[in-house]
Amino acid sequence: MEEHRRAQRHRTLKGAHIVFNGGASTIDCMVRDLSETGARLKIASPVGIPDQFMLSLDSGEPHQCRVVWRRAKEIGVTFVLSSGNPPTIAE
Repeated sequence: MEEHRRAQRHRTLKGAHIVFNGGASTIDCMVRDLSETGARLKIASPVGIPDQFMLSLDSGEPHQCRVVWRRAKEIGVTFVLSSGNPPTIAE
């Protein structure tokens, strides 16, 4: 299968939080794959997750995200780079 991603992804298992409604709502998730341009998140359910939100990694700063695909227990997001600084991929 041909790879169409713009950046190489790295398998990981990091805790994170999906944050929306101005910080009033959060949903726990696990980051399963991470690259400089996006991530694959494991979630309990995609119901109620907005198309755009802040992803707050347990190990670092938050990143603005936009959902690009949804499955039963996973979502794929792309990072919206407002500051020009991509997320850190370090394990």
